[in-house]
Amino acid sequence: MHISPEAPGAHPFATLTPDAVLDALASVGLYGDGRLMALSSYENRVYQVTLEDGERVVAKFYRPGRWSEAQILEEHAFAADLMAAEVPAVGPLVLDGRTLHPHGGFMFSVSPWRGGRQPELDDFEVLEWIGRFLARIHTVGAAQPFTHRTALNLAQFGTEPRDWLLAHDLIPLDVQSAWRDACEKALDLIAGSAGDTTAAGPFGLQDATPLRLHGDCHPGNILWTPLDEWGRGGPHFVDLDDARMGPAVQDLWMLLSGDRRQRTHQLGALLDGYEQFRSFDRRELALIEPLRTLRLIHYSAWLARRWQDPIFPINFPWFGSSDYWKGQVDMLHEQIEAMQEEPLVG
Repeated sequence: MHISPEAPGAHPFATLTPDAVLDALASVGLYGDGRLMALSSYENRVYQVTLEDGERVVAKFYRPGRWSEAQILEEHAFAADLMAAEVPAVGPLVLDGRTLHPHGGFMFSVSPWRGGRQPELDDFEVLEWIGRFLARIHTVGAAQPFTHRTALNLAQFGTEPRDWLLAHDLIPLDVQSAWRDACEKALDLIAGSAGDTTAAGPFGLQDATPLRLHGDCHPGNILWTPLDEWGRGGPHFVDLDDARMGPAVQDLWMLLSGDRRQRTHQLGALLDGYEQFRSFDRRELALIEPLRTLRLIHYSAWLARRWQDPIFPINFPWFGSSDYWKGQVDMLHEQIEAMQEEPLVG
């Protein structure tokens, strides 16, 4: 069935006007000069704000009800740990002794603005460089666990999203049974194992050692600056909003693209850099396609759950149609085949 969004004014973000953003910043002693630019973000609302002294900051207003205050503060603490270890991550500023601030029914944070462009992932030196920093992120992440944030697992990213979509009758009847059957087969494969990768037997998602992850490490969340005359530059990591516990390979696989040969070479470059600082459990390579499958299922549920936010129908007009769900069935069948192939070898 087609999803009908609520009226735009019904959503909480409808009250987040430019004046409300500037008032929130003023509440923590930061005064904008009126220049305000919305940055690309669907889950939250994020703005680049120019202050009266010309400095630019980034104000992030968290989606109400998504994370608890304790979960957001764990994200901030992780960012602080990374920066203390001189890992180039961008974390929130401490203002009035806090990193998280309430205003007008929202929780918000303010971070320094950092420029940059997406990294050139066809350059193996760039991939190796990113691999070194991912290893450093994971070394910090392994030092202690999250206690409040959710984990990346089959239940959270597979079973629950599937059950929610079916319970809310969001899949058109002409494709519902095909999607349900494909989803069930895919999840059964993930629940069993990701393949016989060791002499000791199968290795699945449940067997990996979890650690604090970036969690959503796609190219758009890595900003690259060219080296200056003092050797400063390279990658810096932004947006820890999806940080959670999970296997290390989660922060690597979204940086791979192209055919199998290309992905193998890219993975090799990432791991060449990674293993200069931290060992990597090669058994986790068998989790790449299961993790890709879970992201596929979770993504559909994420879109459906956010449909009352007016920005979603505007940016995802194709979502919810029979053609969309037929495409999802096709992709699930492709993933079922991929999960039964030999894993990539880095």
